[in-house]
Amino acid sequence: MWDYLDISDDQIRQILEEAQVIAVVGESNDHYYTSYQVAQYLKEMGYTVYPVNPTIDEVDGDKSYPALKDVPEPIDIVDVFRSPEFLPEIIEEAIAVKAKTIWTQLGVVGLDDTPEQNAYAAGLNVVSDKCIRTEHERLEIKPKE
Repeated sequence: MWDYLDISDDQIRQILEEAQVIAVVGESNDHYYTSYQVAQYLKEMGYTVYPVNPTIDEVDGDKSYPALKDVPEPIDIVDVFRSPEFLPEIIEEAIAVKAKTIWTQLGVVGLDDTPEQNAYAAGLNVVSDKCIRTEHERLEIKPKE
């Protein structure tokens, strides 16, 4: 577990290289939304990606789950594309399902840093206010086999 306020490239690399399963909270089934594009990229890179969005049934034929607890296997990374006011609840769910990492996309930061502190205190790695695709590309992480 690392200090999320001072997370290094090596730590981000380790998170991304070790992860297999990513739940994308707030993924859209609309191809024009960043959440959709990032999830597609992650799938192309070999990750198992689960859409988590109670307002849609599926994304390109993949079942969408209403909540993290409904995802059918252990989650390595919870990638959050929701408004910051939803972050406390999402982090509580991530802690409850024993996710390894909470990753909040650009602009998705707690209204204060309490949600991130709660995740960190519960033993989750926290990557805050960074695009997972951008970091994956910037660090030149190879696709999964």
